[in-house]
Amino acid sequence: MALQNLNVLLGVTGGIAAYKAPDLVRKLTGLGANVRVVLSPSSAAFVTPLSLQAVSGNPVHQYLLDPEAEAGMGHIELARWADVLLIAPATAHCIAKLAHGMADDLLTTLVLATTAPVFIAPAMNQQMWAAQATQANLAIIAQRDITLLGPASGEQACGDIGYGRMLETIDIAEQVDHAIATMPNVANNPLTMSEHHAVDDHTNSLPLQGKHIVITAGPTREAIDPVRYISNHSSGKMGYSLAMQAVEMGATVTLISGPVDLHAPAVCRVLQVQSALDMHSAVLNTVNQGCDIFIACAAVADYRVADVAAQKIKKDNDEMQLTLVKNPDILADVAALPTPPFTLGFAAETHDVEHYARAKLTRKKLNMIAANDVSRDDIGFNHSDNALTVFTPETQISLPKQDKLALAKQLLTIVAKHVSTH
Repeated sequence: MALQNLNVLLGVTGGIAAYKAPDLVRKLTGLGANVRVVLSPSSAAFVTPLSLQAVSGNPVHQYLLDPEAEAGMGHIELARWADVLLIAPATAHCIAKLAHGMADDLLTTLVLATTAPVFIAPAMNQQMWAAQATQANLAIIAQRDITLLGPASGEQACGDIGYGRMLETIDIAEQVDHAIATMPNVANNPLTMSEHHAVDDHTNSLPLQGKHIVITAGPTREAIDPVRYISNHSSGKMGYSLAMQAVEMGATVTLISGPVDLHAPAVCRVLQVQSALDMHSAVLNTVNQGCDIFIACAAVADYRVADVAAQKIKKDNDEMQLTLVKNPDILADVAALPTPPFTLGFAAETHDVEHYARAKLTRKKLNMIAANDVSRDDIGFNHSDNALTVFTPETQISLPKQDKLALAKQLLTIVAKHVSTH
């Protein structure tokens, strides 16, 4: 446990998810951390200082000017005490203040005053998360070595469904613990896991700055007639998570998306397509205009109907036969360009995952492939979590089950390291 005996300063801001703060304190102390809590002015409307003091065993801090602090400067003393600063939940208002360096309360002042690594777990309505202002603020934060944890997608307190839900407390605690394990200067311990099992922390806060990344996401729909189509179970969450994290890591992103019910980062260029032929055309046109990295995350239909009916097919017969023809291979065509970008493919398999992934890597002459087992019922299609094994011709790296946003950041960190030597 990397958090063993470390001092974690937990900041709680005024969102409905603040009610989970006592449980988060328990999860952090369960990993061996010493926890102190700082409340924003509005958070006390959702969770009481007494409850947080009871679970942490330490006084709760609320005020910037604290007469009980040594020398009357509690913000400096707490900033020096902290080995880790975690804000959960982090509201849109809090994120805006962090982006612009405001220090009008104890918590935001601590962010400026500490040298400890800072983590934030956003929590807000899905439309507030997708808002252009919020996405712009997140892009600024990404330049300041603040690590984003989540958010997850799901049902929200207001009844909406989408991204903006705070990660579960156990996921937040474990992701912070995992991140600290890759920062040996924090815990004064050497990195103990090999690259085969973990991803080294990238020292550049914007490792993809100056790169144009083209990402495909979601399913395609292959028409049978004007009202019916062939498709698959892809939700697009992995591709959209990659786009979001790529923006935060400094890249210019073009997201080419099949039909999904997701909001893309406001600063992305988004091309909406329906069929595999549509996606093939959009990808090649975009890549040929200049592209450094191509990530084929979409679940593109392998086949399409040879003759699409002009009118709705009636149920006049007990049987119907469809003739299917193979769709063009988008990933292989990009990799075969005279000057191809760095190409990352995905292999969604139900069995013999490594065998098929390695074969695809070699056959299509890719730089990298990320494989996942879609036969599992806890990850992959239509889930917020995923797990990947990343293969290159020389290496293999396992990324364990976690939220797709966190997984996307780890995968892009690997990509950035390989691109720098490509």
